[in-house]
Amino acid sequence: MIVGTTEAARILKISTARLRVLLIAGRVEGAYKTGKMWLIPLVDGEPTIKRGTRGPAPRWRNLKKPAKTIVHVNSQRIRQNQKHQEQLPVITVKTRNTNTYGHIVEIPGGCRVVYSPDKPLRCGARVWIETLHEVRIIC
Repeated sequence: MIVGTTEAARILKISTARLRVLLIAGRVEGAYKTGKMWLIPLVDGEPTIKRGTRGPAPRWRNLKKPAKTIVHVNSQRIRQNQKHQEQLPVITVKTRNTNTYGHIVEIPGGCRVVYSPDKPLRCGARVWIETLHEVRIIC
């Protein structure tokens, strides 16, 4: 037996609007549209509804990538130290929004050295070290 949307919605005890959403999603088995009217076959007196997914994949569980730490040697500070006979720290450690200077930097985890003459950092550095691990600065 084949019924329309109003009769199928009454049998399923849902609104016709909800049934139309299921029809458009292709979740009513065997249903087809002729002109403006949906024709829905009944199996054992009821339309067969396919099980749906539980919505889009959750985005709240995606973990943020750890902040990249960039370490580079400030050559201007080296020249300034030589010119004025000073001992200012020349190693710069950059994380998100902070710059920290030090004389010694320890990187306990993995790191990589980058040379990019075509695309320097905003500060002008063309060689730097990148790491995703915690960096220890000794002033």
